[in-house]
Amino acid sequence: MQRINISSGSDFEGVYGYSRAVRVGDHIHVAGTTAPGEDAYEQARAAISIIEAALREAGAELADVVRTVTYVTDIADTELVARAHREAFGDVRPAATLVAVSALLHPSLRVEIEVYAAVLS
Repeated sequence: MQRINISSGSDFEGVYGYSRAVRVGDHIHVAGTTAPGEDAYEQARAAISIIEAALREAGAELADVVRTVTYVTDIADTELVARAHREAFGDVRPAATLVAVSALLHPSLRVEIEVYAAVLS
């Protein structure tokens, strides 16, 4: 089975030693993804856009996502993040987990999202 590593070009990938996404066969794992924004909704929408680009490069799309894990630094942001998730995934309705954490990589970040997708022929 072939392994394909997908890079976003971020300097941090080299520093930390990871790939934005990895495809092995029909399975695609997208690393935890953050993005700037004024609030948790904007950050979640931007992170999902980055995830969508990685999925496309891996030969998939948001409709192929079967699981998401979302980390928030403030549980009060749940509704904002849920709205972004609902708008992006609509009827796909992947299995989802939301976890409150004490901090992310930078103090301005409120949301981090990772996904798993399966492309079935």
